Amino acid sequence: MHPYGLYLPTRLVFGENAIERLPELTKGFGKKVLIVTGGGSARRNGILGRARELLRDREIFELSGVEPNPRITTIRKGVEICKKEGIEWLLPIGGGSVIDSAKAIAAGAFYEGDAWDLVLDSSKIKKALPILVVLTNAAAGSEYDDSGVISCLETHEKLPFGSPLLAPAASVMDPAYTCTVPAKHTAAGAADIFSHTLEQYLVADGSILTDAMCEGMLRTVIECTRRVLKNPNDLDARGQLMMASSFGCCGLLSIGRTPSPWPCHAIEHELSAWHDITHGEGLAVITPHWMRWSLTEKTAPRLAQYGVRVFGLDPKAPAMENAGKAIEKTSGFFRSIGMPAALSELGVTDEHFEAMADHAVLHRPLLSTAFRPLDRGGILAILRASL
Repeated sequence: MHPYGLYLPTRLVFGENAIERLPELTKGFGKKVLIVTGGGSARRNGILGRARELLRDREIFELSGVEPNPRITTIRKGVEICKKEGIEWLLPIGGGSVIDSAKAIAAGAFYEGDAWDLVLDSSKIKKALPILVVLTNAAAGSEYDDSGVISCLETHEKLPFGSPLLAPAASVMDPAYTCTVPAKHTAAGAADIFSHTLEQYLVADGSILTDAMCEGMLRTVIECTRRVLKNPNDLDARGQLMMASSFGCCGLLSIGRTPSPWPCHAIEHELSAWHDITHGEGLAVITPHWMRWSLTEKTAPRLAQYGVRVFGLDPKAPAMENAGKAIEKTSGFFRSIGMPAALSELGVTDEHFEAMADHAVLHRPLLSTAFRPLDRGGILAILRASL
């Protein structure tokens, strides 16, 4: 088993009306709070209003309009508010994009230079404002980790950043808050959770315990996504997906295993940087093609194990046969929840593939340690097969 370390400082507060604990959870955080939201759903469904009522003894400022692929221009606005108004803590109400933005703002509030510097080099993050999350979409897992992803449209870059200082102090999770998420975004969020899990599962060496965790996560996402798409008000299934979101990206699934360089995310981030597509949709396209490209005699046994334990394939069948079937089952699942099967469905052409491949290998040198070592040529092959 591989050496590992795990530190999870965020308190998860899950359940009906969990938001009512905001005053208790933020005691000692300070008077001035910046609430960060996305496109307006938090206001329309009443969550923002309830948060304001519960924090009526605080001085509240707002930053709205965070994009699905959060942009550094929006982060700069948030940092400016923090510095001008003396903000003492942040309350993101939303999904991964909103939470990622709050993390970048929390760090930028104490940085003298441009916030994009912190994305390019996270070692420059020396201090950050406290963050408390109200989660409204099960997807990225940002509510239970210390990292995020920010885009710079001017340079066509979408890059991860992170620091232990950016882990939220607490995340409030009420599955009822996800019931109004449109079917497309519910499915895209599920595809993101699925990819988080699969990319940590499909590595050279697993472990008995975390293999089982990953397999259980994948089965949960498959079952519960189908349930919520059939009945958007299925609170049990919504809650199960929230749990999968939190534990899919917090580091728990990776302990004792070969570290993953997250190849599908590396490729999808390039696609989003150039085309601003929905992250989960891009992953749903790329993942099966990455799996097909990765299938060799060496990797077939693990792919076959995945097929047997997640999709119930015949354990007596040859490994290569089961591996191929597992890939098709994965592709079929994504199609069954309404995800695209080709990049052309998202309006993507091959115009920038060369630049994407160059940028991916530049910023992700560990791709050479992937399930099947991935280089520039492999990235191009996967992108072209995905068209």
